[in-house]
Amino acid sequence: MENNSKTERPPVVVVLGHVDHGKSTLLDYIRKTNVVESEAGGITQHTAAYEVTHEYEGESKRITFIDTPGHAAFGKMRERGAAVADIAILVVAADDGVKPQTLEVLDAIKKANVPFVVAITKIDKSGANIERAKQSLAEAEVYLEGYGGTVSFAAVSGKTGEGIPTLLSLILLLASLTELTTDNSAAGEGVVVESHRDPKKGSLATLVIKNGVLKKGDVVLVDTDVSVARTLHNWEGKAIESAIASTPVILSGFTELPAVGAHLAVFADKRSAEDAAEIARSSRGSSAKATNLEESKEIIVPIVIKADSAGTLEALMAELSKHATEKVAIKLVSSGVGEISETDIKFILGSDKPVVLGFGVSADRHATDLALKNGIAIGLFDIIYKLTEWLDEYVQSVSPKEESVTVTALAKVLKTFSKTRDKQVIGGIVIEGKLEKSKKVRIKRADEIVGDGKIANLQKMRNDADSVSEGEQFGAVIESKLAIAEGDILEITTKS
Repeated sequence: MENNSKTERPPVVVVLGHVDHGKSTLLDYIRKTNVVESEAGGITQHTAAYEVTHEYEGESKRITFIDTPGHAAFGKMRERGAAVADIAILVVAADDGVKPQTLEVLDAIKKANVPFVVAITKIDKSGANIERAKQSLAEAEVYLEGYGGTVSFAAVSGKTGEGIPTLLSLILLLASLTELTTDNSAAGEGVVVESHRDPKKGSLATLVIKNGVLKKGDVVLVDTDVSVARTLHNWEGKAIESAIASTPVILSGFTELPAVGAHLAVFADKRSAEDAAEIARSSRGSSAKATNLEESKEIIVPIVIKADSAGTLEALMAELSKHATEKVAIKLVSSGVGEISETDIKFILGSDKPVVLGFGVSADRHATDLALKNGIAIGLFDIIYKLTEWLDEYVQSVSPKEESVTVTALAKVLKTFSKTRDKQVIGGIVIEGKLEKSKKVRIKRADEIVGDGKIANLQKMRNDADSVSEGEQFGAVIESKLAIAEGDILEITTKS
């Protein structure tokens, strides 16, 4: 029997593309607000959801947008955004074409099986070439309408607004073909797209409602955390009593900071929610949350990292391992959301070469004083590539310096004579370079270094000598714990 409670719902749209291809400028124009100026370096650092309206076929229609970061470190956040959305906009700059991150987000769109349209941005810039952008898309196997394919596109400018009404109409056309519906009689379900801690309001999460209705006071289960929706705010920060499907909403009342990507479900009562949480915990099992520490590495850099939101923290933690080297391991000691505190510094007191990283947060005075007193480096950043550059430089600075070893002299042992506890008399011939008294030697046997020693005394023609040259025979007293054998090679080396 057909469910008459099913109604049309607005599309949830994710905007994906290469860093600096104009995603935030495009959304900024659509929202008529200035998010770009408030973002550090003009780069979006968080996932956020916004709601807009557009006139389509004589009706005012709602569209929810999810903006995701373009930097390579935020790959998981982009994938999650694509999975939450109904429709994707693939942004490609007219002056730049398809880039490696464009291919990465295209892969995320395909994995999520999300229908998409293309926005060719920055058409107002000098050097913009729409046809060249289309060609680069075709080379990436994205075939646009009128260019051998069926993918809709709009050429747009985030600065002048040219082409944006066309883009919004394309989204609503695609949404009508997809037939998006919701059951307004059902309990609310949603997905966390961002979370952070507010000093006054506690743990907050930005969610997109996927079905049903979420009301203020509802008992909710997010992952395994049972909470009550104490307050609901829309994306503009205004208090609301309820949120229907496709609505972005900011929710408070969590006992723990919700994980980005976590599913929200509304329950009739607290007991039912707690039973479901227990089942979720049991099915999950005890997954180890340990950092992979390679004990074989010469240097271990212990790190504490704090960020302003859970999504950013997740991206940064995934990024850390990329900056380890053959000789330097990175050990994540502690992580969290919020200001760097004295407790964070105490986590790595006494460690060798420790680092505290903060992204979008500050360090309180007690933390700063304790770090300074103990020589602990604190790096504070609000742009991702600045953090990664700093970390690379730090790892390089603590890396063991490579020593190049040069063999300056070789001698072959022809005879062995008397041996006392740590001294042995030998006879040999210099086969390369110059053998010198008091020099340290490596003892090589069958192409393997088997020990070392020192030339305590050197003779040539039965007379004491300071050195013996190539081709000359010699007698020597070698100080070594190893019993030297005929045929062994003595090497004198220098390091640089």
